[in-house]
Amino acid sequence: MNSLPLPVQTFGLLVLSNVFMTIAWYGHLKDLASKPWWIAALVSWGIALFEYLLQVPANRIGYAGGYSLAQLKIAQEVITLLVFVPFAVLYMNQPLKLDYLWAALCLVGAVYFIFRG
Repeated sequence: MNSLPLPVQTFGLLVLSNVFMTIAWYGHLKDLASKPWWIAALVSWGIALFEYLLQVPANRIGYAGGYSLAQLKIAQEVITLLVFVPFAVLYMNQPLKLDYLWAALCLVGAVYFIFRG
């Protein structure tokens, strides 16, 4: 993995970690709706473990490679939206809303300000 460029290592791991976290946070609403909340919590914690096993090294790699704490956080928010929208629409059968576009445009502004020289 060390042969991959820093952005691929950092943001690739963050994308993968966010897939796990999105499933942990919201998948139970569909898959475990008939189960008690504590079962959903236990399943979610189990899934979240894999998220942390990817997210922690991603942030360590990125921070050691020169990304600031703020850059890592804003990147995580962009990735969250990029993962959440397809999850919501394709898996949870939610309507695709124009509000997702407006949220994305706000994040583009955040990316600009946090990554500018």
